[in-house]
Formats: sequence, C-alpha cells, structure tokens
Amino acid sequence: MWTKESRARYERRGLRYPSDLTDEEWSLLSSLIPPARRGGRKRTVDVRAVIDGLLYVLETGCPWRHLPKDFPPKSTVHGYFDLWAWDGTLERMHDTLYVALREAEGREPQPSAAILDSQSAKSAQKGGRRLTRLAMTPARRRAA
Repeated sequence: MWTKESRARYERRGLRYPSDLTDEEWSLLSSLIPPARRGGRKRTVDVRAVIDGLLYVLETGCPWRHLPKDFPPKSTVHGYFDLWAWDGTLERMHDTLYVALREAEGREPQPSAAILDSQSAKSAQKGGRRLTRLAMTPARRRAA
C-alpha cells in the first residue's frame, strides 16, 4: 500500500525521464563501469547518459531507433548494451542494485527461500537445458 513515506522514497519528479538514474543509484553503479580500452581514442561519451538511454529503452519497450535525441546515439547505447551483456557488467549492475534494494527494505541481501512448482521440478529432472540448447537442426551429410 502506498504511504507518504513510500511515495517520497520512489518519487522521481526531478529527473528528465522516470527511468533516469538518481544520484544515489549512479554512485552505486559508477564503480562497476569498466574503464575505457587502452589505446585508441579517449572515451567521449557520458556513460551515465548511456545507462539512462538503456534504461529508457528497457522501461518503455520502444525500439532502439525511437530513442529520444537527448540520449547518446542509438548505435552507441546499443553497442554498450552488447558489450556489457557480454562481459557481465549488466549482471553486476543488477546484482548491486538488487542487494541495495533488499537492504534498504530491511531484508537480508540474499533470499532465504525459493519457490518451485511441479513444472519446474519436472523440467529440471529431464535436463531441460540440454533439450533447448541447439537452435538449429544439424546439417545432413550427403551419401557418398
């Protein structure tokens, strides 16, 4: 239930978009951003604006080409998304924010229980990961 305290905590009125990072959220995530690669040009893009653009696309569900012009170019935001998904940066960001949220709510950082339904248990017994691993049918060999 919404209370005055909870409304104040989740208020995002001072931000450009509701999906933008607050200064407190940015302070948690800024240390997780990998440094620019060695050699080549210096990084000129504002990484916080890249994350804000990424969060805008994820929250609104809009296509990359509809990213508003006040964010970095869509190719830049998407490029960082691909890179950070590949190197695990996005997962570390998620885990950091998840733990911070649980601690802010006065809960343990890690959940102490899990819920499994019968469908989850059945697919785990059959080795569900192996059955869906191949996305394409292997090519057939020609008879000699």
